Amino acid sequence: MHVKDLFDLNGRCALVTGGSRGLGLQMAQALGEMGCAVALCARRQTELNETAEKLDRAGVRVLAVPTDLLEPQAAVELVSAVERGLGPIDILLKNAGASWSAPAESHPIAAWNKVMNLNVTAPFVLAQEVARRHMIPRGAGKIINVASVAGLRGTARGVRTAAYNTSKAALINLTRALASEWGRFNINVNAICPGFFPTRMSSGLLEKIEDVLLARSPLGRLGGEDDLKGAVVFLSSEAARHITGVTLVVDGGNSIT
Repeated sequence: MHVKDLFDLNGRCALVTGGSRGLGLQMAQALGEMGCAVALCARRQTELNETAEKLDRAGVRVLAVPTDLLEPQAAVELVSAVERGLGPIDILLKNAGASWSAPAESHPIAAWNKVMNLNVTAPFVLAQEVARRHMIPRGAGKIINVASVAGLRGTARGVRTAAYNTSKAALINLTRALASEWGRFNINVNAICPGFFPTRMSSGLLEKIEDVLLARSPLGRLGGEDDLKGAVVFLSSEAARHITGVTLVVDGGNSIT
């Protein structure tokens, strides 16, 4: 197969959770630019519609599905909506997530549970639904979990995100577990671990530690608006057909210093 053909995503359908802004939007744009029909899901209807209109103007076949992934029937209803609107799901990109900052000794259990449910349980339930209904019967699929470098290490001094770090570590190992079980169905399951990108979720923390991050970064910069595009296209394509259970770190080298 020609190398260009290995990266061709024309005719594929991708579901992107948390796709209305930030990193999810960046990756949704990349998939759309490479030929995917893209289903976007997020909680906020206004942001979701604005993003869908932006992709539509760029020539992407797009579907917006307002969804709260913490609701019990959310996965079933979301997958049904995508199937009706765009067809079977070939690529599942799970980016939706939450964080919470609090000292570990006084971390609210309700907040802990919310972070775990959205960052670990919801991705698992959605992967189950997509795999059972679309990927296993068809004998093919790409699942990409957006984890974080926070799942690879403890927290820096003054950073109080025990639930977030723990949830992202769990998501990385869920990636390995699903890759191990579903490889026999020709389903590739991988994770992307972004480092620090300027987003709404990271803005407060970056105000405190940006100078330290830049000082120790081999590339000397934060992630930018195009820096996840290549990674998600690669893992979604046949170029990565022999790669599964892998965690791809995209952090400018911060995790190696």
